Amino acid sequence: MREKLKALVELQKVDLEVASLQKAADVHPRQLAELERELGSARSALEAERSRVADIERQKSTLEQNITDEKDKVKKWEARLAEQRSTREYSALAREIDIAKKANQTMADELVELSKTLGAAREAIKGKEAEFAKRQEDLSGRMTDLRSKQSQAEGQVKELETKRASVSSSVDATLLRRYETIRKKKLPAMVGVVFGGTCLGCRMNVPPQLYNNLRVSLGTDVCPSCNRIIYAVEALETPASEK
Repeated sequence: MREKLKALVELQKVDLEVASLQKAADVHPRQLAELERELGSARSALEAERSRVADIERQKSTLEQNITDEKDKVKKWEARLAEQRSTREYSALAREIDIAKKANQTMADELVELSKTLGAAREAIKGKEAEFAKRQEDLSGRMTDLRSKQSQAEGQVKELETKRASVSSSVDATLLRRYETIRKKKLPAMVGVVFGGTCLGCRMNVPPQLYNNLRVSLGTDVCPSCNRIIYAVEALETPASEK
């Protein structure tokens, strides 16, 4: 009976290692997702700044084109000015030319300010791109490290699963079925009962007769309180005669 018990204890030891590894590894996907969101947020912020610069560049280009068009229009009007025969037509055209020149000057002033804004924005985007590159390198490194840890944990779990298959083959079939049923609901599925009859799973006392039977038989039973498989801890101790 002691050997059957030892086999099941060894199996549970493997299962607890697997559970511990899986619990630790479960944080890796969440951490990866958080880092990917952080990187995505930083990238979006940079793209927003780039879009702002591109918008200012479009405004500048449009303004430059408008100024060119207005200057061409003024030149044509000025060429027509000498052709005007009546004083009224001459004055009207001269007034339009004056208005156009003032509008051109206003646009030229706007262009100067817009050029300053664009220059500052371009300088700012260089700094932000450098910051993003550094941030991306840092986050990418951390993500690579997490993926490595996740892969390592998955490899360790596979090794333990292979070991589990080997260990479970030496466990009594009936006892194994009972253990697997309980394991699906809770781990550890099997716990010891210490001197005095206290179950180490739920910390409740089992009936004295049940505890005595466990000590004498060196076998297993089920805790009336937590329904785990129980055994007397001294059942795993090597008898003095075998030392």
